[in-house]
Amino acid sequence: MNSDDPIAFFLTWVTYGTWLPGDARGWVEYKHGWQLPSRDLEADCESRMSEDAVRLTPDQRQAVEDQIKETCQHRGWHLHAVNCRSNHVHAVVSPDETPPKKIRSDLKAYATRRLKSFDNTRDKWWAERGSIRWVYTDGDLETVVIYVVDAQDRKPEA
Repeated sequence: MNSDDPIAFFLTWVTYGTWLPGDARGWVEYKHGWQLPSRDLEADCESRMSEDAVRLTPDQRQAVEDQIKETCQHRGWHLHAVNCRSNHVHAVVSPDETPPKKIRSDLKAYATRRLKSFDNTRDKWWAERGSIRWVYTDGDLETVVIYVVDAQDRKPEA
């Protein structure tokens, strides 16, 4: 790593069906950025869902967090913080040389395997992709870790 490389990645992904394109909160279109709400688009996307939206139970949330910890340890990635909510996951990870999309993909895949023990008939647990934010400074790392660990509990549960 050189001095221009991030020291960590702040990863976020949502559960299947809980933040659709057109959502009233706004939404992010792949490669096009933030988009305004569109009730018609959201209704269209909802009508095309192949399974019900996922709201994780407390036991499922704990299982996801445990699996993320295990995956990071196995891969040699430093996990600074993880917080699984009913409809999304935040993880702050410092990798070896692994690209952030691979980290996010692996964490989602292994969490899915763990969640299959709760319902092996469900295929879709997560939305496609998710957010990756690069963290470059110790101060920014501290800020995102505090957000993941503490600030989530100050907001109403989604």
